[in-house]
Amino acid sequence: MAMFFTIVCYSHSQKRGPLANDLPTPAKVVELLKSQGLNRVKLYDTDATVLTAFANSGIKVTVAMPNELLSNAAADQSYTDAWVKDNISKYYPTTQIEAVAVGNEVFVDPNNTTKFLVEAMKNVLASLTKYNLNTNIKISSPIALSALQSSFPASSGSFKSELVEPVIKPMLDLLRQTGSPLMVNAYPFFAYSANADKISLDYALFRENAGVVDSGNGLKYTNLFDAQIDAVFAAMSALQYNDVKITVSETGWPSAGDSNEIGAGPENAAAYNGNLVRRVLGQNGTPLKPNESVDVFLFALFNENQKTGPTSEKNYGLFYPSEKKVYDIPLTAEGVKNAPSSGVGKNQVPASGDVSTTSRQGQTWCVANGGSSEEKLQNGLNYACGEGGADCSSIQPGATCYNPNTLEAHASYAFNSYYQKKARAAGTCDFGGTAYVVTQPPKYGTCEFPTGY
Repeated sequence: MAMFFTIVCYSHSQKRGPLANDLPTPAKVVELLKSQGLNRVKLYDTDATVLTAFANSGIKVTVAMPNELLSNAAADQSYTDAWVKDNISKYYPTTQIEAVAVGNEVFVDPNNTTKFLVEAMKNVLASLTKYNLNTNIKISSPIALSALQSSFPASSGSFKSELVEPVIKPMLDLLRQTGSPLMVNAYPFFAYSANADKISLDYALFRENAGVVDSGNGLKYTNLFDAQIDAVFAAMSALQYNDVKITVSETGWPSAGDSNEIGAGPENAAAYNGNLVRRVLGQNGTPLKPNESVDVFLFALFNENQKTGPTSEKNYGLFYPSEKKVYDIPLTAEGVKNAPSSGVGKNQVPASGDVSTTSRQGQTWCVANGGSSEEKLQNGLNYACGEGGADCSSIQPGATCYNPNTLEAHASYAFNSYYQKKARAAGTCDFGGTAYVVTQPPKYGTCEFPTGY
């Protein structure tokens, strides 16, 4: 059973938006997805412009009913009739809507919408049936892993007791009835960042590691993602819902974060997301369910500059709003097949500035991470040009690399000068976590970065 891998898109309302003011138009988003060979997308609303843009695109779409609509949806089926008519049947089948996510992580919604969830789902299903859409369009509701009372070891997975009778069981009954999967938002990044002293980074990033043996069932886990998913499978099994499948409706890793967000950064993001793609497209199942496919949506398509909260929240995207990749990883089976066998790591992360199309075999450069704080970049720049002994003459006013006159460009030049002077030795491209190595020569404006001194 083949798994699919796809990208979670952006929204224009609800939890995820509008959370950026510089995103491409929906029509450009469709073309970007097509150019990357991606044929499924998850939205966080039912924005008319977006749904119209996906018409006749060949891309299957999951849409969402925002949490703030759940109370109305639960109270009156005529409300969901009108909602389905205006937001689903109006666009289907020209726009290939394949699922409706009723709410999103409602158990942690501060507005206390949990009590409305199951009735809202039932009414949405009844309305889909009324319009003869229930056969082709599934319903579900994404849950966060915080819905679990226990998740380690995976075999001990169980749902929070206060959720089981009022919402988990009736929701799973509905999913079983409709043949729909339970949608799960799973982020190994959060678990690793909070427990970096206990969890191996290689284990979190799908890299080679000794693995973890589950003390309850004896199964060996080689990555945290599988363990998290199996904890949910175990929780469902404990309630006798072994037959309900799981779709991972969100997962990802941020390419930048605050100083206390351990593990955030472009190299780790490239490693996690790239190896996740390989894992999903190249294997079937988890240790607990080895023969059962798990479909995965990666969050997110774009970095979102207006999101609130920690820096990581703005930096989950695979692409900048300019449609340039934040880092280069394979996204399709063909891409995985043609990618270097060495896997995903430092050599997959492009510079934040323009990158020359000319690659120089065996050479590397050091560049600044544009997602780092200005303070950190400035400290790194000061060190490189001062105590570090980098040649910073070219970024002085009037010199060849003064323009573009940005902190990121100047820091990249200084970091690379230091890195090259140190003979590209391990650990010399770090600068407090604000720098990383690339394998193509960076180019900011007309400034070319040298290699070797």
